[in-house]
Amino acid sequence: MLLGHWIEMRSVMGASNALDELIKLMPETAHRINEDGENEEVPVKQLQAGDRVLVKPGEKIPIDGIVYDGSSEVNESMVTGESVPVRKEKGDEIIGGSINGEGILRFEVEKVGEDTFLSQVIRMVQQAQESKSKTQRLADLAAKWLFYIAVSVGTITFVAWILAGRELSFAVERAVTVIIISCPHALGLAMPLVTAVSTSIGAKKGLLIRDRGAFENARKIDAVVFDKTGTLTEGQFGVTDMKEVGVSREELLTIAYSVEANSEHPIAKGIIKQAEDRGLQAKEVKDYQNLTGRGLQAMLDGEKIEIASPGYVREKGIDFDEDHYEGLAREGKTVVFVLREEELIGSIALSDMVRDTAREAVQTLKSMGIESIMLTGDNERVASYVGKQLGMETVIAEVLPQEKSQKIEALQKEGKKIAMTGDGVNDAPSLAMADLGIAIGAGTDVAIETADVILVKSNPLDVVNIIKLSKATYGKMIQNLIWATGYNVIALPLAAGILYEQGVVISPALGAVLMSLSTVIVSINARFLKIDDR
Repeated sequence: MLLGHWIEMRSVMGASNALDELIKLMPETAHRINEDGENEEVPVKQLQAGDRVLVKPGEKIPIDGIVYDGSSEVNESMVTGESVPVRKEKGDEIIGGSINGEGILRFEVEKVGEDTFLSQVIRMVQQAQESKSKTQRLADLAAKWLFYIAVSVGTITFVAWILAGRELSFAVERAVTVIIISCPHALGLAMPLVTAVSTSIGAKKGLLIRDRGAFENARKIDAVVFDKTGTLTEGQFGVTDMKEVGVSREELLTIAYSVEANSEHPIAKGIIKQAEDRGLQAKEVKDYQNLTGRGLQAMLDGEKIEIASPGYVREKGIDFDEDHYEGLAREGKTVVFVLREEELIGSIALSDMVRDTAREAVQTLKSMGIESIMLTGDNERVASYVGKQLGMETVIAEVLPQEKSQKIEALQKEGKKIAMTGDGVNDAPSLAMADLGIAIGAGTDVAIETADVILVKSNPLDVVNIIKLSKATYGKMIQNLIWATGYNVIALPLAAGILYEQGVVISPALGAVLMSLSTVIVSINARFLKIDDR
């Protein structure tokens, strides 16, 4: 019995260790910057919203905030599971518990106490571990009835053996053995242990469960609805096509990069990223101008360079490959033209970049027999192009924000169990309407508050992991339920002495061992819960 209790406690403590590990992430002190610019070391508990804090290279970030000075690569893997360090600069949010890289950061405290990201994660994990699902309530009900059955069968056993003419001591021994062996301990433990272990696994993988019932029903999902921007795509422009005229591709990109380096426009950021990824160096430009609605203009090596819109190029009467341009436009791409001394030297096409993991997620869901549906407010052309890239058969485009929840309801009326994944304010009603609402953790607070599950990383593959974890959790619960009840179906009649005449008898001591063994098996089985998240 001691062995059974030891394994049980190890399982419970193991599931709770995830919380302890999260709490350990937080440093105890911080370098607060005074009004006179001097640093003082203070306990993190004393920090208040608006305080300014210095983080040195290699230190843990003490609390959530917004960077106002400095830049650095920050390792957020212990908090979000994201293995690649994230670049943080002025205006970026940083999370308490993440580790600063080689740079120095100065930030303003944004959230303290229970409002911090880590505190919210800890609170959600605790609530999820403590919450009871339908399956667990079923186990509790079964445990209650097992108690009544044990007392009834024990009483019947005692009366039956007395009426059969056996001595009092024998009848008492059989009745006691029945009551010992039918202890509902394993049945009462079958569900809570699996719940605690699954919540812990989810937290470690960046899957935060807010509603256990909705999470466990995720195994029944037969269609996942994805919002496009920020979920299937990165929500930022990237270069997809380049067509050079009379210059090399590298020269075309270098010229565009040099001019766009002065702009904060999303298109400029896409061109800059492409050039930096290729290791190109920007050249110095002069007389930089932003031509509203037309593009950019600057002098480079004594020549006038223009990054122009299609409308501006047509206005100037400059010829370009209309068929090529129309083909790109049909795919929903934005095209800019590069002019040197009003002569076309090339074009660059950009679009919202599809996440690498989105394709894999859609294909994996397809292999699991689950349909992937795109629901977006974007135009039909863009949505169809992205859907085609991902291999999605159903694309619902040009949907107004207030219509999204209506589309979810319509899909449910077709008899489908729907999971909705989104990150924006306009996704909140549809997240609430869906059978399973999944919010991307990088999204808005409103979307997160209405979701059943939150993905800390903006990774569509985690939608697959949620469904896999739900199926694995339900499977373990059923296994434990079958073992805890099935064992009693066999053990109770034997304890009552039904095979006594055949020489099969269970003593009270052996009954206690078998009862403990069922607890051991249920505990070990719960610990073997895992998902294949490849």
